[in-house]
Amino acid sequence: MNAADFVALLPLITISATAVVLMIVIAIRRNHKVALMISLIGVAVAAASLLLAASEKPRQITSLLVLDSYSRLYMAILLGATAFVFLFGYDYLKRRQERPEEFYLLVLLATTGAMTLVVSLTFVSFFLGLELLSIALYSLIAYVRTESISIEAGIKYLVLAASSSSILLFGLALIYADSGSMDLSQFAAVMVRPAGSTNAVSLLTGLMLVLTGVGFKLAVVPFQLWTPDVYEGAPLPVTAFIATVSKAGMFAFLLRWFHVHDGGVAGAPGLVLTIIAIASMLMGNLLALLQNNVKRVLAFSSIAHMGYLLVALLAGGPLGAPAATYYLIAYAATILGAFGLMSALSSSRYEAASIDDYRGLLWKRPLVAGAFATALLSLAGIPLTAGFLGKFYVITAGASQSRWILLFTLVASSTIGLFYYLRIIVAMYSQPREPGHDGESSTQPLSLPAILALTALTGLIFLLGVYPTPLWNVITAVTRDLG
Repeated sequence: MNAADFVALLPLITISATAVVLMIVIAIRRNHKVALMISLIGVAVAAASLLLAASEKPRQITSLLVLDSYSRLYMAILLGATAFVFLFGYDYLKRRQERPEEFYLLVLLATTGAMTLVVSLTFVSFFLGLELLSIALYSLIAYVRTESISIEAGIKYLVLAASSSSILLFGLALIYADSGSMDLSQFAAVMVRPAGSTNAVSLLTGLMLVLTGVGFKLAVVPFQLWTPDVYEGAPLPVTAFIATVSKAGMFAFLLRWFHVHDGGVAGAPGLVLTIIAIASMLMGNLLALLQNNVKRVLAFSSIAHMGYLLVALLAGGPLGAPAATYYLIAYAATILGAFGLMSALSSSRYEAASIDDYRGLLWKRPLVAGAFATALLSLAGIPLTAGFLGKFYVITAGASQSRWILLFTLVASSTIGLFYYLRIIVAMYSQPREPGHDGESSTQPLSLPAILALTALTGLIFLLGVYPTPLWNVITAVTRDLG
């Protein structure tokens, strides 16, 4: 490995080294603020190292990893989301009777796994990154050991994630037996073989098994059953991490694997992904209508949002990858803002998760209510927000490839989704409850890190909603590396 390869790998090396340094510091002396500062410095240095490699040509490191502008963009997304999770997590953990330092260590390890997914060029590195991400998430979900719902969520995720990994590994074995390679490009080549090929059945079977494992991580139908329980049981900063970093890393890999410049995904993979996308958009929005817990509402809505992303993936063409990437950035900023506000409003005894916890919030904390309403309106796709332009680009990409059934489902399901987002907003803007019934979330002061993070995210939601050109131009340029 030469110096250029080392520079290209600096983001991964930096995050891994930060985890090692933090582990040593924790062993010497525990300090919550020191753990936060080390973690944020590590993320900042990793982000700066992306700029060092920005002028370099795409580099393939051995046969496992590829460092190009596409992977650097997604690594920047992951690092930015991780930094916000740290800021929200600091205030949240400070109010809890938990040892908080290991939280930052586990998030760093999980981020390393997600970044490995982004740069993976073979199924070998993909599986290693996936397992590193998953193992860290097991502990993060059950991090609040004093709450049974958190332990239950961790056990559920452990059992289901281990099962999906086993299914995925068996699928990879079938793919390797048929193609003799774990390289993504080789796999794309064998997928265009005539349907009468001798081993077509084993190849397609392997593909379906791999998509099962990928679908579990993305929480799309019919692999979504874990999502509401895990979102509800996990600590709020961890829920934000799962909704952004975990899913963004997996989708980046899926987009590199399936993206087609000269048309959309076709054949058996296209049919399966189309069914999954339609089912996810409809079921995610319909099931969210029945929920009274905001975390479960956002869990079911995340299923629908992954379906929207699959529309852009299936469309392909020159607009597919840029539209999917823009939507993912808009969704990440919005959902981080939503969960960040919920985390900031939570008390030492309970999380602000029920819709009733937000009743009359406007009259007590108007700025907080306005920021939360902005995030919810962006998730609903209302104009002047990032979510609106994200959906606009996805619809444009689908229309350019005549994906009319998918687009009709997207529009219809988005209309359904307006109801449950507005339901939360109506609760915030309604009259306060009777005196003496206000929870601690009404008076819980926001820390400076939380205020700065929430201000930045709210501003980003509006910025991406009214001035998308700079980011769109960057995305369009970097997605050319996909082929």
